[in-house]
Parts: sequence; structure tokens; C-alpha cells
Amino acid sequence: MTSSPWTDDQLKLAFYLYCQLPFGKLHHRNQEIISLAELIGRTPSAVAMKLCNFASIDPAVTETGRSGLGNASAKDRKVWADFHADWEGLALKVQRLRAVLGDEHALSQGGDSAEDNFEDSSDFSGETRRVFSEQRIKQSFFRRAVLSGYRERCCMSGLSDPRLLIASHIVPWSRDKANRLNPSNGLCLSAIHDRAFDKGLITLSDDYRVILAKELRGRKEAFVEQVFIPLEGRKIELPERFWPDQSFISQHRSSVFVDR
Repeated sequence: MTSSPWTDDQLKLAFYLYCQLPFGKLHHRNQEIISLAELIGRTPSAVAMKLCNFASIDPAVTETGRSGLGNASAKDRKVWADFHADWEGLALKVQRLRAVLGDEHALSQGGDSAEDNFEDSSDFSGETRRVFSEQRIKQSFFRRAVLSGYRERCCMSGLSDPRLLIASHIVPWSRDKANRLNPSNGLCLSAIHDRAFDKGLITLSDDYRVILAKELRGRKEAFVEQVFIPLEGRKIELPERFWPDQSFISQHRSSVFVDR
């Protein structure tokens, strides 16, 4: 274990994990924190403290009275800014870092590297496998970051079964490449609420209240009356970190919502 200054790569690995853990699990007993500590040669307590440093930068944390540890460094803030400028690029870079460090750790323990254990497949070209792998990495990161921020509950209905939850994009995936993986461009929604949001039948106001489309409000169906009508004007449950960006919400109202 080391007490030397954190490197840029170590900080990126730590921030990547911060994005995916609920605020209440930023402690040294968390197995994912223990695993990262082992990978980068630091103590679980040191990693947990670093994650709490990142929490002290997050407005969604500080504006609700929580403060993290409050001693984030200039390098911590730079990593925060770098991720917000290039979520996709840094998410992929972190996965490559983990693979390299994992290989080094495995070899030091007398095991095989990831490359040695890789099973080739004649079904796909190497380029196709790479694209599929990167896509899974991106989707997994966005889903974990969004769902953990919302404590794995639909922000409109409170549904908490992960099998029925979607990490829903506010600005659609196809319309804003730079923010595809930005957790502030995500809402945790049940599958039915995600579908309605994606089709523009519901949207949000700038103060995070649900707005229903006229055609949805006008449907005299028991399901609509029971599931959607009670949501009108209700404020969503905000996440523990990465609040929905109001500029993204405004774009959804102006370009996706059917009543625009």
C-alpha cells in the first residue's frame, strides 16, 4: 500500500467508481472499494475518503446539507471537470486502465492475463467484438450511475424492482453524443414511465414536476387514471447525486414532448 500522491489514473478510477455507488455505500467495508484499493495499491479507507472528497464537489450532495469530506484537491476537481467534458472517452479509458492493472495484478499473483483467458469467437470480427464490448461498457456505466443515484427507485412511481427499471435518457441518445453517458442526462424510471417519457407523453418542468400531455390526460382508461393522472404536478424524487440538468429537461420539453 502507498501513501504517495494520487496519480491522474488512480483518480479517474476512483471517480468512475464514485459515479456508480450509492452515497451511503462510500465506506471502506464496501467490496467494490476494497477491490479498487487492492488494484491500485491503496487502503480501502484511503479510497473511501477519496470518494467522499468527490462527493464534496457534487452540488446534488452539498445542496442537501451533506458535505462529503470537504477537502477535495485541485486534481480531484480536474478529474470531475474532465469527465463532464468527455464521459464516453473517459469511461472507456477507465475500463482499459482496469484491464491493464488487472493483468499486472494477476501476473504478479502467478495467474493469467485477461488476454490469455480471452476466448476467441469465429462469429464476430475483432472490430465487431470491440464495438460490442465498448457498447456494453457504456450502457453498464450509465445504468449503474443513474440507478444508484436514484437509490434504485423510479423517480415518479417509487417502484424499486431493478428488473423493471430503466436508465432513461432525458435528451435522447441519438441527439447528443457528448452527454450520452452523463448521469445528469438520466432519470431512473419504470419501464412504462420510461416509454411514456421517451414518446413525449410526459415531461418535466424546470422545478422537476411532472407534466402530462393533453392526449394522455384525456384518455378515459382505468390504467391511465390510476398510473399517470396522479403524477400531474407531482415533483419527482431527486437523486442523491447528479441532479437532472435543467437544460436537458428544457430540450426534452421543446423537442420530444408532444404538446410543444
